[in-house]
Amino acid sequence: MTELSKADWHAKAEQIRNAAQAGAKMIINGRKVDAASGRTFTSISPIDGRPLAQVACGAEEDVNRAVQVARAAFEDGRWASRPPAERKLVLRRFADLIRAHREELALLETLDMGKPIADSTSIDVRAVSNCFDWYGEAIDKIYDEIAPTAASAVAMVTKEPLGVVAAVVPWNFPMLMAAWKVAPALATGNSVILKPAEQSPLSAIRLAELALEAGIPEGVFNVVTGDGPEVGRALGLHMDVDGLFFTGSTQVGKYFMEYSAQSNLKRLGLELGGKSPNIILSSYRDTKHAASTSAHSAFFNQGEMCTCPSRLIVERSIQDEVVETLLTISRSYAPGDPLDPETSMGALVNESHANRVLAFTDHARTDGADVITGGKRARTESGGSYVEPTIFNNATNDMRIAQEEIFGPMLTVIPVDSVEEAIKTANDSCYGLASAVWTDDLATAHRVSKSIRAGLVYVNCYDCDDMTTPFGGFKESGIGRDKSLHALDKYVELKTTWMNIEGRP
Repeated sequence: MTELSKADWHAKAEQIRNAAQAGAKMIINGRKVDAASGRTFTSISPIDGRPLAQVACGAEEDVNRAVQVARAAFEDGRWASRPPAERKLVLRRFADLIRAHREELALLETLDMGKPIADSTSIDVRAVSNCFDWYGEAIDKIYDEIAPTAASAVAMVTKEPLGVVAAVVPWNFPMLMAAWKVAPALATGNSVILKPAEQSPLSAIRLAELALEAGIPEGVFNVVTGDGPEVGRALGLHMDVDGLFFTGSTQVGKYFMEYSAQSNLKRLGLELGGKSPNIILSSYRDTKHAASTSAHSAFFNQGEMCTCPSRLIVERSIQDEVVETLLTISRSYAPGDPLDPETSMGALVNESHANRVLAFTDHARTDGADVITGGKRARTESGGSYVEPTIFNNATNDMRIAQEEIFGPMLTVIPVDSVEEAIKTANDSCYGLASAVWTDDLATAHRVSKSIRAGLVYVNCYDCDDMTTPFGGFKESGIGRDKSLHALDKYVELKTTWMNIEGRP
């Protein structure tokens, strides 16, 4: 495929903008529909502050419509009763269509939430298609069980789809977070209602259209757009939604737990916040490599990642060397035009989020940390929401910048004097999503990785990713796991069927 230039991407973006002027509708029962109320909201591109589209603003009535058709689709078996091998072919066809529409989908991601087009094409779209491919390929290789009973009985343990599943996803990786939930839910035979973040609804709508083209039946994959407090709450409280799976903030995850308790005790999967500790020890000889990888990981996707290694815990003896490398790498992340393939850092998702992120610069100074680079707006002439890569040095773990999830391009350096202090500092957080340790000593690597209370521990690397491994956290970072075969368990019920085969017991 020929690589596109900045001018090419801008031309294609204008085509997308012009097409979007017709408005973006929800997908319910295989059809594009307006909100029942007729209301819309304006999708604003953070790259330049220009409107993208008027998007259908759903509410409880629209959720009810979507749940009704999803339930009907599930009950008549148009998807759930298909053999796994047939579902596999459709999901793999869906993955092929995502690849075929790579440029369009990448543009929607970049225009909607501001990430660099190079990342949208090479990372996001690729990962989304791989996810549907992987679960499609896996599903006809998942076996049920026969329990080891006495010879007088046969006990089958079978997996059955939950039924109607809601997926509520964030704006930082709009398509990928949707794929991590929709793919295993569809693979196991459920009907799905996807609620994208109101900041980034456009790619979800297009995915649903491609799903229909791939052969997923009407009513099986629906998209309801609108505000989180309205549409998300309605899904959380709905008595006929069997499971709700959410990625987003810990506070909203707690709301969904309340909604489940107040309604039908629907099953929940919650992938929530993080404040990931990244420990560089003096026992790792290539300090420059560790610091360079840490900086790249912290500033990737504008720092808008739940796994962002925003707490850099470093042994004091190598702190100066680490900080020098961080400063060097930060200069390569000057915010640029997201439609330029050479850009490494794009825009934050919107103005209100940029303001929230920038406020942490003041918090850092107030608490006594050193702001050694960044902390200001960038590209103000563009009309977009850009923030410089920012590094806080000589912080302590009790500061707000070390305890609160910033979700922006800000990295906090916390010096420690021993491995034991590093472990204690790493675990001194309400979160437990990702973490890392850098050491050449095998015994230290084992000890630290076992001691850290987190769902992911990287050793001498960061943000390594593969569909074969589960993703999720400890503590207030959530409940359940995305990715891998383990994710399938969230979307099925286990049924035991005990058969007496020797007459009366």
